[in-house]
Amino acid sequence: MRNSKSSATLLTVLLLLSTLFHVRSSMKDAALLLRVINGGLVDPDASLKNWSYSTNNPPCDWTGITCNPQTNDVVSIFLDSFNLTGSFPADFCRITALQNLSIGDNSFNGSLSSDYFSLCYSLNFMNLSSNYFIGELPEFSVVFSNLTTLDLSYNSFSGDIPRSFGRLPSLKVLSLYANNLSGYFPEFLTNLSQLTRLELAYNPFVPSALPQSIGKLLNLERLWLTQTNLIGVIPDTIGDLVQLKNLDLSVNNLTGDIPLSFSRLKNIEQVELYKNNLFGELPDFFSNLSSLLLLDISENNFTGKLPLTLAELHLESLSLTDNNFTGEIPDVIASNPNLSMLKLFNNKFTGVLPAKLGENSDLSDIDVSGNELEGTIPMNLCKRKKLARLVLFNNKFSGPIPDSFGDCDSLFYVRVQNNELSGPIPLGFWSLPGFQFLELENNGFEGTIPPQFSVANGLTTMLIAGNRFSGQLPPEICNLSKLVDVDMSRNQISGVLPACITNWINIENLDLEENRLTGEIPTTIINWKKLVWMNISNNDFYGEIPREIGLLPYLNYMDLSRNSFSGKIPPELTKLKLNVFNLSNNKLNGQVPIGFDSKFFASSLTGNPGLCGQNLEPLPKCNQQKSKPLKPHLVGLVIAFSIILIILVLYLVRSKLFKLLFRKLKPSLTITSFQWAQFSVEEVLGSLTERNLIGEGGSGQVYRLPVRTGQVLAVKRLRGGGNLDMDADEVFRTEVEMLGRVRHGNVVKLVFSCIGEDIRLLGYEYMVNGSLWDVLHGEKMVLNWPERFSVAIGAAQGLSYLHHDCLPGIIHRDVKSNNILLDEYFRPKLADFGLAKTVRRNTDEEKQMSRVVGSCGYIAPEYAYTLNVNEKSDVYSFGVVLIELISGRKPNELFGENKDIVKWVREGAMLSSGDLDLGWLVDKRMTLSSDNEYEEIEMVLKVALGCTSALPRDRPCMRRVVEMLKGR
Repeated sequence: MRNSKSSATLLTVLLLLSTLFHVRSSMKDAALLLRVINGGLVDPDASLKNWSYSTNNPPCDWTGITCNPQTNDVVSIFLDSFNLTGSFPADFCRITALQNLSIGDNSFNGSLSSDYFSLCYSLNFMNLSSNYFIGELPEFSVVFSNLTTLDLSYNSFSGDIPRSFGRLPSLKVLSLYANNLSGYFPEFLTNLSQLTRLELAYNPFVPSALPQSIGKLLNLERLWLTQTNLIGVIPDTIGDLVQLKNLDLSVNNLTGDIPLSFSRLKNIEQVELYKNNLFGELPDFFSNLSSLLLLDISENNFTGKLPLTLAELHLESLSLTDNNFTGEIPDVIASNPNLSMLKLFNNKFTGVLPAKLGENSDLSDIDVSGNELEGTIPMNLCKRKKLARLVLFNNKFSGPIPDSFGDCDSLFYVRVQNNELSGPIPLGFWSLPGFQFLELENNGFEGTIPPQFSVANGLTTMLIAGNRFSGQLPPEICNLSKLVDVDMSRNQISGVLPACITNWINIENLDLEENRLTGEIPTTIINWKKLVWMNISNNDFYGEIPREIGLLPYLNYMDLSRNSFSGKIPPELTKLKLNVFNLSNNKLNGQVPIGFDSKFFASSLTGNPGLCGQNLEPLPKCNQQKSKPLKPHLVGLVIAFSIILIILVLYLVRSKLFKLLFRKLKPSLTITSFQWAQFSVEEVLGSLTERNLIGEGGSGQVYRLPVRTGQVLAVKRLRGGGNLDMDADEVFRTEVEMLGRVRHGNVVKLVFSCIGEDIRLLGYEYMVNGSLWDVLHGEKMVLNWPERFSVAIGAAQGLSYLHHDCLPGIIHRDVKSNNILLDEYFRPKLADFGLAKTVRRNTDEEKQMSRVVGSCGYIAPEYAYTLNVNEKSDVYSFGVVLIELISGRKPNELFGENKDIVKWVREGAMLSSGDLDLGWLVDKRMTLSSDNEYEEIEMVLKVALGCTSALPRDRPCMRRVVEMLKGR
């Protein structure tokens, strides 16, 4: 009995000791976690606010923490996407039982010290991806024997991959993509025999061949090496990777043909070899790859006919675009039950599309544009009601759109322009509810646009030019309020425009040229605040030109020629910044407004017999009544009166009475200084003269102000002011609020603000060389490439400071070359913060603005269409500035039909094969002196293309842009 009690007592003591040990251990882990919080980790969203000893079971019930249920030891830390920032939290690695550490998709920065990093040797899983870590990758010692997953992707690591990475015996997943890693392709990584995923894509390695030893990775399932500067041929040993499911070697410079050993990849599901220099005929052995679901070998130099064996495969996605394939598309491809995506564009295929295509599969995306296909559109393409994208343009298709397409509710994107299609459009097709993009240009379609078309209320692009559409536009078309681009030119549309058409509040481009439209232009055109392009020429519009057109803020292309407009030209039109202006061949009369009274506009006004001007040949001069000469005795009286007046003024100037009157007349002004400078109110007001005017922008005039100390300032007088203009007050407050607290060498300094009842003045440091726009597009000087590159880096640094280093961060919202000023050394400084907004996280105000602001050509697409605004909108605008620096072209120029400068550059870059041929792009006024300058330009172009990605999430942040421009 005694022994039994003793045993029970001993067991109780042991349990108590064990509990105390675990409690002590968990408290130690909690202390380490709190030390991280208190040691520099920044948690702006308070995601970790429950990290406190006051919880029920610290630290095991803390956000992101997982404990061993038996021992209460912390075993996992998962803090992904918490908006955390700071340096690498090395104290996490002091938690002895920690197995998993994941802090991806945050804003951690700095370098990884190998000394601190070595404390993490007990980890099985480590994810530091999507942060801002820089410097060289850390070394891994032999003690990292348990590490199975290492993800350091999407950072800014540079230099070589350390050889120690090839000595991690348990490693199964290595992900280093999207960094700045250099050196030769790391062949030593082929020693990692347990590896199942190797992801090195998007790193600027030295041009290297894929090593033969790649065949040693017998367990590899995913090999992702996109854009890693691979050269040479694909090694035969690739066929030894029998477990491989996903092979992506796209966007490299691989040559030769596809090796026969590919036939051994029995488990392969995806093969992506697009954008290389592979050539030859496509081999038949693909028929052996029964698991293959996706094959993309686009943009190579393959030739010959499509192998019948390839068509027999049960692929889900087949992309053979931009090659030289010939012959017909085999009928057998239509029997594939898995086919959902078929992309064969830009080849030389002939014949017809298989009649049963889509009958046996859930076909969702077909693009066979840019071939020599003919015949009718197969009626079964949407039989399964899954077809979303139909792209057939630039072929020889004929006949009507099949009636069966009238039930294809899944269809949202159609491009069938430049074919020989004809007949009326099926009524059901017009009324498909999901339409977003419709392009039917240059065919032979006919009939009217029915009221049922209004069902497609998500439509943003409607391009139906060059057909035989007729009849009146139904009022129901006004319901398409999301329309951005509309081209109905070169048809036979007649009647009056529905007055409600001004409900198209998102319209940017409107082309109604060469129809039979009539009636007056509604004055509610003022609703088209986003309109950039308007061409309604060659119709029969009449009445007066609405003055409201002159109030459209972004309109830069206006063609109203060959109509029957009458009356005078509204002087408000002179406020527009127009690249194209044409009022010719109408019935206008009266004197041409002074803003158009120059020979530059003469050709735009001819064909209006009633117009006259002063300097507008061949227009007649306006009649002026000659003033009668004064009689001699009146001349004497005028001279005598003038002498008396001069004497009186001189007396008053010397008297106290004048000074007293001046004080009473002088407006009551309040001046606030932000920098040291000596000046008086009289000096400021005295500078606001025509002689000192140095510039004029959307918000006001800028004057040069020399002050008594020899310093020179720039004074901006805002338009309106006081109660006259609420926008002027908003711009004034914003500039003062933003610039009053900003201190950075690449942001212009605000020296003073001055406010009175009806006047608003802002004083800045004077920039001797004006704006970047003036220098790039003026006649006085030409910047060489080193100067332009320096401007790019400086402007990026200024914008990065606003986004990342100001609290709260600042979104400029009007980044453009006009707002980048240059001092005497051509150092750039961001200016004009009248449209800026602070970043307030997690608020609706930050997500959506009340109206689009900014400048045409620089506005990010998502901002213009959705009013969503964040830092990535500035990044897009900065990308346009980079293109402007390289090309010397103005972003608001015409770059071809439906193109802006970004589309123009992207298309040019895609057409360039191998190394970018920059001759078509680089400003011809620059003289490049070395290969190094060409390399810098190519690098800056790549950064610009990244900044102007269509999706905001694909654009780098400005901190990353600075690092890329500096080659980090």
